Amino acid sequence: MENQIKDRIILWLIRLFFYFIVAIVGYIIFDIVYNGLSTLSWEFITGFPRRSGAEGGIFPAIVGTAYLVFGAIIVALPLGMASAIYLSEYARTGRFTSLVRLAITTLAGVPSIVFGLFGLGLFVIFFGFGASILSGSLTLSFMILPTIIVSSEESLRAVPMSLREGSLALGASKWQTIYKNVLPNALPGMLTGAILGIGRAAGETAPILLTVAAFYLPRLPGSIFDQVMALPYHLYVLATQHPEAEKVLPMQYGTALVLLLLVIIFNLGAIILRNHFRKKIQW
Repeated sequence: MENQIKDRIILWLIRLFFYFIVAIVGYIIFDIVYNGLSTLSWEFITGFPRRSGAEGGIFPAIVGTAYLVFGAIIVALPLGMASAIYLSEYARTGRFTSLVRLAITTLAGVPSIVFGLFGLGLFVIFFGFGASILSGSLTLSFMILPTIIVSSEESLRAVPMSLREGSLALGASKWQTIYKNVLPNALPGMLTGAILGIGRAAGETAPILLTVAAFYLPRLPGSIFDQVMALPYHLYVLATQHPEAEKVLPMQYGTALVLLLLVIIFNLGAIILRNHFRKKIQW
């Protein structure tokens, strides 16, 4: 009887924490949608900014954010998957491999401003890319790379060892076993890491602040060596640096709502792709 009472208390505490978190997230989303919906319009989404961003639309910021996110994923996803495959399937268990895994896990928790300084020193200054889409995308890719590696490696480890042993017993090579048996079953979990990376890359301000972002550029970029506007940085400046911060409050909420919708669209696309591969799993 006493154990049942304890179990019920623990259950209700867990439920309370869960509902509390859901309520906070729900309030934040409701506040953004409620205040930003009145600003949202076709002109706001497709228009170009005017009067230093105080009027007009945010189309260049939407395009710039999309460029940066796609650039980061294109670089980080293949590198992250390849690194995870090596660590899970090829690397020998030992002190060095353990240190590498520890370093990757530690990098996943490094503040984004550190990656921004890293990108500024390496890509902007050392390689001479300047403040550009290329510098920003590479910086964001290195920032989300640890998350993709960790999630991908865990997905590879979750694949039953019997699939590997059966393939090898039938005469398949190591790479054929990985490519034909392991990867198709681990791919949905790997894409989960990509989803987390997309959300972080789309919402970060510090890395792009030092490597690519410009607040007011009423034009679209012509190459990967151009600066771009980005929704997180645009929102940051509107809220903290703009001389008419109170007057542009509706634009702040509108920009936040568009950023939220853009992240949801990116994530939905990745989730649909993940579910497509998950349906093919036969074990």
